[in-house]
Amino acid sequence: MQQRSLGPFSVGAIGLGCMNICHAYGPPISAEQAERLMLAALDAGVTHFDTAALYGFGASETTVGRVLGRHRSRFTLASKCGMQGVDVAGNGQLMRVIDGRPATLRSTCEAALQRLQTDVIDLYYLHRWDKQVPIEESVGALGDLVRAGKIRAVGLSEVSAPTLRRAHAEFPIAALQTEYSLWTRNPEIAVLQACRELGVAFVAFSPVARGFLCGELDVTAFDTKDIRRSMPRFSAQNSAANRQWMPAYAALAAEAGCTPAQLAIAWLLRRGPDILPIPGTTSVEHLHENLAAADVQLNDGLLARLDALVNRHTVLGERYNAQGSSEVDTEAF
Repeated sequence: MQQRSLGPFSVGAIGLGCMNICHAYGPPISAEQAERLMLAALDAGVTHFDTAALYGFGASETTVGRVLGRHRSRFTLASKCGMQGVDVAGNGQLMRVIDGRPATLRSTCEAALQRLQTDVIDLYYLHRWDKQVPIEESVGALGDLVRAGKIRAVGLSEVSAPTLRRAHAEFPIAALQTEYSLWTRNPEIAVLQACRELGVAFVAFSPVARGFLCGELDVTAFDTKDIRRSMPRFSAQNSAANRQWMPAYAALAAEAGCTPAQLAIAWLLRRGPDILPIPGTTSVEHLHENLAAADVQLNDGLLARLDALVNRHTVLGERYNAQGSSEVDTEAF
């Protein structure tokens, strides 16, 4: 696979997001399925695995450590802190909490190292900026973890260009991660350019629009715990409107000689050599499909028609509901 820079690391252009195996889009897959998926990714040349303390409240990190711990030298490991499960009520029920205090970030890192079965995390992101804590304090604590040898590089997730600049002034930021795809163009407002000015790698999560750009997606069949149920873009009304351009989108994929999912990932790869998509999946078949997007060639004419078809004006619905929007610091149109 072609290589791209992820901060100080050289990794395959397409990585693997490890949220889906235990979190967000329905029931977790079995331990055997997760192992088969991650080992298939490693064998296929994936060298960038991305997880977080939040995913499955530690379950994703635990699985990554169990399956890939013995192969640690073969890949770059990224995880996230600052948003995790906490037993707030003391009844054993974990709740999702954003906490960017330095002491919390240090303790979360220690727990993550244990779950991941490693001595050091290559790239450690602040998953969400805790707006009750100055970004300089949270990033300063992550810088201390670098100096302590617990992590090798610092990243940020879902922040704006001004916040990135403040953070980078406190400690060098290696990578910024946020949602970016044909139907989520928010990074193009300011933060993508800020990354380029500062030399920060850009990691694009949800590159296939949380499954929408894979083809037919039945929003009525979502699991009761599927996080897309609360996202306005996936409401029945907005989904129906967005499906109107899907036949034309599928036709462009066919013209390019690829699948709809591959077209979405290939589009991102063409946006710049500093962009690293991390599609997630629970299927080995879909894994190989996603990775093959690196070989898809898109000419300028097709790209222009694709941009005209799917963009912020043709996609209906916000990407998060009011609660989710309040928790991120990204620019919005």
